[in-house]
Amino acid sequence: MGANVRVYRTAVIGCGLIGKRRAKVCVEHEGSRLDVVVDNDAAIAQATGESFGCAATTDWHAAIANPAIDIVVISTPNFMLAEIAEAALAAGKHVLLEKPMGRNIVEARRIQAAALRADRVVKVGFNHRYHPAISRAHELFRSGEIGRAINVRARYGHGGRPGYEREWRGNPEMAGGGELTDQGVHILDLLQWFIGSPERVFSRLQTAVWPIAPLEDNGFALLEYPGNVIASFHTSWTQWKNLFSFEVYGTEGSLTIDGLGKSYGPERLIVAKRRPEGGAPEMVETAFPGEDESWALEWADFLAGLDGAAYLGNPDEGVAVMAALDALYRSASENRPASVVP
Repeated sequence: MGANVRVYRTAVIGCGLIGKRRAKVCVEHEGSRLDVVVDNDAAIAQATGESFGCAATTDWHAAIANPAIDIVVISTPNFMLAEIAEAALAAGKHVLLEKPMGRNIVEARRIQAAALRADRVVKVGFNHRYHPAISRAHELFRSGEIGRAINVRARYGHGGRPGYEREWRGNPEMAGGGELTDQGVHILDLLQWFIGSPERVFSRLQTAVWPIAPLEDNGFALLEYPGNVIASFHTSWTQWKNLFSFEVYGTEGSLTIDGLGKSYGPERLIVAKRRPEGGAPEMVETAFPGEDESWALEWADFLAGLDGAAYLGNPDEGVAVMAALDALYRSASENRPASVVP
């Protein structure tokens, strides 16, 4: 470890799959130290603490109250995100919380306001931005590689699993929304990053297979942006073979990201350049076969933000995503287009 590296002492609240990933990257980074993990299941908390060599507890209030803690990572079900984030910020901690930014736009704005009051860094955990194909596509897009944006088309989903209705994701009060909230927010975040905030949206929701009504297992969205840019996406819990596809079309070509690695298939970026004379475009495909480093890259970006650097997934960006999500649910409920309220 470098002699002048500040070490941020960290508490991870929620020891599920994502919480363990957060704990791992915290332990592996020279700028952070994992002091305590928290889970409401004492056995899970204890086992996680033992695996990472840190303290464990079931009391998140005590973890937040600890004056030695600098960072609180919140990897809980959606219904706990806002409550814990507000408490952590009031205690003077920096916060990384999982997507979505609460169950709805009201909770997102509460977290945003709490961050301003506390003058602390809040980062929303949209790790997809750090996938290499997506990051490279964004660089090319911003450099003008495919000209002016025309439209975006995206698909994202997995096959769900029996018993969803008994999990917190199948509980409207705990989850806040169905698949549109669960995976759709990743697409909304990427659209925000590439294109900006939509002005108007239209959506339809479907509960086709899993008995989770009134929540949806499929969400379909159409979004209108300034400058006559249109985006569409379908996010699904009935995508029997896991799939991720994000396509950005411009006046001079297109950028296509397929796969996220592992069960979503190999991650690759296809750059297509339009031929002025017409015909098939010039195409270059790049594969990214390595391990998923998005979690580690996101953690490093968060720590840089604590030291004053600009970082991705700030509260304003998180609220913008939730504003678009709110409009999509209003549209589906009213069966008509809905304006996005910033």
